[in-house]
Amino acid sequence: MSSPTFYVTTPIYYVNDKPHIGHAYTTILADVLARYHRLLGVPTHFLTGTDEHGQKVQRAAHLNGITPQEQCDQTVVRFQQLWQRLEITHDDFIRTTEVRHKTIVQKSLQDLYERGEIYAAEYAGWYCVPCERFFLEKDLAAGQCPDCQRGVERLAEKSYFFRMSAYQSWLVNYIETHPAFIQPEHRRQETLGFLRQPLTDLCISRPKSRLNWGIELPFDRDYVTYVWFDALVNYISAVGYGADAAQFARWWPATVHLIGKDILTTHTVYWPTMLKALGVEMPTTVFAHGWWLVGRDKMSKSVGNVVDPMDMVTAYGVDAFRYFLLAEMSLGQDASFTEDAFVTRYNADLANDLGNLASRIIKMIRRNQDGRMPAPSEPGPEEHELVELTLGAVGHMQGRVQALQLDRGLAEIMAAVRAGNRYFDRLKPWSLAKAGDTAALARVLYHAAECLRIVSGLLLPVMPAKMTELRRALGLVEDAATPALAGLSRWGGLRAGADVADLEALFPRIETKPAAPPTAAPPTAAPPTSLPPTSAGAPEGIAWIGIDDVNRVHLRVAKILSAERIAGADRLLKLSLEVGPETRQIVAGIARFYDPAALLGRAVIVVANLRPAILHGVESQGMLLAAKQGSRLQLLSVDGDIPSGATVG
Repeated sequence: MSSPTFYVTTPIYYVNDKPHIGHAYTTILADVLARYHRLLGVPTHFLTGTDEHGQKVQRAAHLNGITPQEQCDQTVVRFQQLWQRLEITHDDFIRTTEVRHKTIVQKSLQDLYERGEIYAAEYAGWYCVPCERFFLEKDLAAGQCPDCQRGVERLAEKSYFFRMSAYQSWLVNYIETHPAFIQPEHRRQETLGFLRQPLTDLCISRPKSRLNWGIELPFDRDYVTYVWFDALVNYISAVGYGADAAQFARWWPATVHLIGKDILTTHTVYWPTMLKALGVEMPTTVFAHGWWLVGRDKMSKSVGNVVDPMDMVTAYGVDAFRYFLLAEMSLGQDASFTEDAFVTRYNADLANDLGNLASRIIKMIRRNQDGRMPAPSEPGPEEHELVELTLGAVGHMQGRVQALQLDRGLAEIMAAVRAGNRYFDRLKPWSLAKAGDTAALARVLYHAAECLRIVSGLLLPVMPAKMTELRRALGLVEDAATPALAGLSRWGGLRAGADVADLEALFPRIETKPAAPPTAAPPTAAPPTSLPPTSAGAPEGIAWIGIDDVNRVHLRVAKILSAERIAGADRLLKLSLEVGPETRQIVAGIARFYDPAALLGRAVIVVANLRPAILHGVESQGMLLAAKQGSRLQLLSVDGDIPSGATVG
């Protein structure tokens, strides 16, 4: 993803309803990527917007008793207000009802029509209104839409078609020779699997007699453009295609299109064939992230489990919400959203680790250094771990940004924060102050604060308001808002004598209510059938948990691909595991029980949603399950031929 510019896009969002957590996640992700590239000094363009044509919008407007344009104008405000609330720094917000977009869509259609890439023909098929797509009989799932599992309508009508099938061989070859084009890898394979069947031509029109809310075909006024052909063009119309050649040359091709996995086909089949026909270069990467689930279920308005981001922001603050979304989801995989999971991560990472470190350092500098930053000193052996993990996080984060692995980068930053707390606890500056060892006290406070300077800069794109507040408290007035990432790579950037301001608790701990004690059953009530009558509680030393606690742990079958010892750690092995379509690295304390060569090919069980951690300088992205008794240890596995990635539970 290295290029002289960085152009990132989100999908443009339908305006038939209010935004939800899925919209918020993709847009925050794009915002954080844009902010990191700005810190790197890379010219950056960040585009988002709204998709305002199509049958869903027309029907929503009809239900609300207003015109489609009024529906768009009212609903788009919800997105714009939410992006402002979430501190989104987009450079452009495009609406497909804007003249600048409609003009380019019609120019593109006319160009393709005149060159024979679009033709008229009779079409009969099954039509899904929510997805605004036609399906062949063989593609239906039990007579319903294969994408949304809702009912379809039989339609037959004259239509206009884009000759998409002519580009099938080219597209397969392009995907196979450009591995970065579709990411992650399992989505690339999914698209290639789709392309193993014959590709049909794409219907790109809708008759006005059925749908009049759309961009009119320039060569037939009785038809409007299919909403997906219209919507996809936004990525080029917004940066000057067909209107401003210099601007278009500056930003295109897009560096990364961020999408949800449910619109993979439109972005990895429709879009590249459209661009090829237009003679436009391909985007560098289309990255499809997973879904946010509630427990194990997809969010759905009909089920009533959709999370409103405004509610979360109001309850817990913008920055904490942004951090949770990026730290909790591994890009490309689904993630589960629960308020309990949010509170757990908030308290652990932000309140206990980062907030605690900031509070301790700043209070001690204000109390023991007259509120001024102590003079810098060269780090010594006692600072080795602190410096290594903190500066290491800078390099790691740059790589994680390029690889779109922000959750792993954030885990490495938090490892540096925890190193700061360990450093503080080990050197005990409060004892140094009491003993009057002013030189040692100044050294400890300076180096601990320097850790904060660097991690606050690394976290600034994720939590801009809170980290700006922290950096200003550290006396970093000039570069508090936009520090160069290069400056974070050098130890010793805090200025001696800078005023250190008082700092309110950055992340006050969220106190959770203790579970209510079980209500005693009436004397005549029969004992619960799930427990023997004599059960009085959990086994000694073990607390009962509920089904929600169990559902939060994601267990998967994994296949061990490689195993090696870690130098200087006689108990640890570094394992590479296949977990379904992805490869994970796990550090396991099993070196005394297993020879590395004997592990190859074994199927084991892993905790797949354990927060990544750094163990002996090596990142671990999960945990193996094993049974142990005394000096014996046995890895857990499953019976039969179960593929890697299969769920356990």
